[in-house]
Amino acid sequence: MSIVLGIVSRNLRLFFRDRLNVFFSLLSGLILFLLYTLFLARLQVDGLSATLPNASDAQIEAFIDSWMLSGIVLLTTVTSSIGALSALVDDRASGRFADFLVAPIRRTHLVLGYLVSSVIVAIIMSTVILVLTVGYLGVLRGVWLSPRAVLISLAVVILCCAAFTALAAFGASFLRTTGAYSAFATVLGTILGFVAGAYIPVGSLPDGVASTINALPFAQGAMLLRRPFTTETLAAVTGGDAQASDSLAQFYGIDLYVGSAVVPVWLALGVLLAVAVGFTALSAGRIRALLR
Repeated sequence: MSIVLGIVSRNLRLFFRDRLNVFFSLLSGLILFLLYTLFLARLQVDGLSATLPNASDAQIEAFIDSWMLSGIVLLTTVTSSIGALSALVDDRASGRFADFLVAPIRRTHLVLGYLVSSVIVAIIMSTVILVLTVGYLGVLRGVWLSPRAVLISLAVVILCCAAFTALAAFGASFLRTTGAYSAFATVLGTILGFVAGAYIPVGSLPDGVASTINALPFAQGAMLLRRPFTTETLAAVTGGDAQASDSLAQFYGIDLYVGSAVVPVWLALGVLLAVAVGFTALSAGRIRALLR
């Protein structure tokens, strides 16, 4: 166990010492925030103002912000996981794996060190963003998430970090150079904003595209985060009208549908847990193969 902790400590120092790596781990969320602040938020507010004339601009803005900020948290769980795994790719590209092979370190301990340190980094970075988004909503919009909503959000963040780190580790195990991994991280971080329905509401997409996106674990993780974030703002903006709430929840991906079938919370949790367990096993096997 001390060997695993030593590897974890070493990988954590490598990540947080590289400020550019930390910055780029947050870049997708920053881009999304700037896009909404400068352009997209106004379009969403104007569209909802026409649809919900009885709702005030403040209520609409609070709802849009809560929806958007939950998307930023979700993106951070993915991009920080990718950034944390840079140590794995660097060690492979630089030949440090050869040093590990001659050291008295079991391959299992080394694999655990990479995976555990990456999950820890993702949880730390995502928790920081979660705290900032909760504070932003409370200070600027006057909407404070309840302690229960914050705890639910934190639990979902931890599950998403575990699932997406395992998925990213599997992808990283096929990349041999830091340049290839940087390109992989950039492309994936950009695409996932659309795949998770963070840039535009999933309801504005064609039905077939929306169903495909909703079947992916990224959209399901986003749904699980949006629910505690938007509970109060959704009820406020619709005035408690059940039909209007259901319509907005489907349009903005708070409720997910694959075809005509709704994706229940338990299924989304099960999918993320299966991704975490399944891809941890696959990525561990791949990393062990690289060390032979």
